[in-house]
Amino acid sequence: MTAPFPTPTFTGPRLQAAIIDLDGTMIDTADDFTAGLNGMLAQLDAEETSREEVVGYVGKGSEHLIRSVLAPRFETERAQDRFDEALAIYQEEYAKINGTHTRLYPDVEAGLIAMRDAGLKLACVTNKPHRFAVELLQQYGLAQYFSVVIGGDSLAKKKPDPLPMLTAAAQLGVKPQATVAIGDSENDALAGRAAGMATLTVPYGYNHGQAIQTIKSDGIVGSLLDAAKAIAAHQSTT
Repeated sequence: MTAPFPTPTFTGPRLQAAIIDLDGTMIDTADDFTAGLNGMLAQLDAEETSREEVVGYVGKGSEHLIRSVLAPRFETERAQDRFDEALAIYQEEYAKINGTHTRLYPDVEAGLIAMRDAGLKLACVTNKPHRFAVELLQQYGLAQYFSVVIGGDSLAKKKPDPLPMLTAAAQLGVKPQATVAIGDSENDALAGRAAGMATLTVPYGYNHGQAIQTIKSDGIVGSLLDAAKAIAAHQSTT
C-alpha cells in the first residue's frame, strides 16, 4: 500500500539515471547482519547482538558495523586490538549466510522495471562489500537491471562521500545533475546532494536508528515504484 507522502517535486533537468542503495532500500538485510555478527561474537567469546542493536549501525560499511558492535563489549584498547581479527571473522561468517535471512521490500522489482522502461539508466551504489552486493542482487534476480554496481570497497571512499555517486554517474555516461539518488539513510542523501543529484528517501529502512523525517532530501517515497512515479511526473514537466 502506498504511504501517504506528498509527491516529491524536482527543480532540476530531465532525469536520465537513478542510483539506488541496496541494504534497507531494496532488501531488508538486518537479520543477515545480525546472524553474521553473532557468528563473529561467538568466536570472540562476547555477548550476542540483536536486530534492534544492529539496525542503528547499518549503512556506513562493514568496518563501522564491526567497531560499533565491539565498542560496548570490550574496553576501547582491546576493541581496537581485536578489530582486524573481528573483521576477518565477520566477513567469513557473512559469506556463509549472505541472503539467507533477507527479504525483498515491496514493489522493488516493479519500481526497477518502471524506471528501466522509462529509459532511465540504473546503478546500485552501496557501502556493502562489492562481492556481497553482487551475490545478493543475483539471488533476488535484480542484477539484470543494473549496468553498474559499486560497493563500499570499490573505491577509496564510500558514502556519504560523493565519490561513489560521481563514479557511478560517469560509468553510466550521465551528468550528476540528470541523476536521482534513492536510499533509506542520511548517508545516501548526503552523498547524492554532495554530488549535485536529486535525492529521494524511502521510509522503511534503517537510517542509523533515526527518524526518516530527519533526512534532508527532495522527498519521501513509499516504495521504489512510488519513486518511479515521482520521476515520471517530473519528466512530464521537463
